[in-house]
Amino acid sequence: MKTEAKLIAMIFAPLIVASAFAADWPQFYGPSRNSNSTEKGILRTWPEGGPKVLWTAPLGIGFGGAAVSAGKVYLLDRDDKVGDTLRVYDLASGKELWTFAYPGPGRVEFPGSRSTPTVDGDHVYTAGLRGDLYCLNTTTQKPVWHKNIWTDFGGGGAVPASPFAPPPEGGQLPIWGVVQNPLIYRNLLIVASQAPQAGVVAYDKVTGDLKWKSDPLAGGAGYDTPSVIKAPSGDQLVMITGSQGFGRNAKGGSVNGIDPLTGKILWTYTNWNCMIPVAHAVDAGEGRMLLAGGYNAGSAMIQIVKKEDGTFGVNELFKNRDFGSHTQPPILYKDHFYAQYTTNERRDGLVSMSMSGEVKWKTGQEPAFVRGGAILVDGVLLATDGRQKLYLIEPDPAGFKLLASAELLEAGNNWAPLALSDGKLLIRDQKKLVVVQVAQEGR
Repeated sequence: MKTEAKLIAMIFAPLIVASAFAADWPQFYGPSRNSNSTEKGILRTWPEGGPKVLWTAPLGIGFGGAAVSAGKVYLLDRDDKVGDTLRVYDLASGKELWTFAYPGPGRVEFPGSRSTPTVDGDHVYTAGLRGDLYCLNTTTQKPVWHKNIWTDFGGGGAVPASPFAPPPEGGQLPIWGVVQNPLIYRNLLIVASQAPQAGVVAYDKVTGDLKWKSDPLAGGAGYDTPSVIKAPSGDQLVMITGSQGFGRNAKGGSVNGIDPLTGKILWTYTNWNCMIPVAHAVDAGEGRMLLAGGYNAGSAMIQIVKKEDGTFGVNELFKNRDFGSHTQPPILYKDHFYAQYTTNERRDGLVSMSMSGEVKWKTGQEPAFVRGGAILVDGVLLATDGRQKLYLIEPDPAGFKLLASAELLEAGNNWAPLALSDGKLLIRDQKKLVVVQVAQEGR
């Protein structure tokens, strides 16, 4: 009998482990890179002081979020005088398990780290401010391969004096550094180089061998990462580049569809321009995507179409300057988008827009939302306001529905993406990582 019980335990143990870690958040904006979580049991009310803080960990300043895989938290930290440090914590206890650091000194405006690691099996990938792309083995904690996606493709090391100046000769570093969140696609690791000799590049994720590089893309360096859009006849990568000028005067940028297996540019759209694109294109289904930006760029919905000759193009479905997003991509829920549209020029707060482009409501400054992160989970939004507060919101096109709020963060530009795993919400401010319990314990 004991032998039979032991055999059953051996058979089902891997399934139990897999179930325990089924809620991993292994990359930028979660499993599907769309800020959606499949977890259940999220609390609908909080005690007066807010959700329970489980642990905190001190960090340097920065804007890079956390990834979670197999009960471990991965976060890229930075000291501008020294370089970048990958920090790995135990999700349950907050104990720092190991670190990996490499030199990369240099300061940019809004300093600190700016990307989220990607975990794939026993590898973790990080992209640093100066273009350092590392693949590390999570067991040995040693580098497997290392590239520099900026200098390897003709980028220079100096930082330009102004984000408003045209791209200089010689490929100076973007004024806010290289901002890439590694994308795994099949056997490829994909990032945007945006250096003079390449637009988007793909490496073998295991060996680091360069598999393809796209032609340089029209426009200046942006701060968005390629996204995958489901298009007619298969997936396409979409990459947005920066323009010159604001709002209606902006020009010279581009939105590009790219074959993810070859790097071939399939189409280019130039009728929506954002001077400093940060949010990636959001898949809206049926070959559609929503583009949203700050600097009075607003938003545009376009749809990929396949022509009779087998080539691709896009149709513009609508544009709306009253819905945009400065740092985080909009979240889609039940045919409506939700985004924080407070920028240098606007104070619209949290805004809701229909799939057809109709703005339903905006919070303005009551309450104010300023570039914070958000996650859609179990029918609610967990969102920071980019400052000190965490909000629990019921997303409803009929109006803003606040369920709870709590002040949990140090004051500052707290714009990092959030992460959620096993009922634990991970929030980074400018001094620490905060982990709070947002689901029923013992689910």
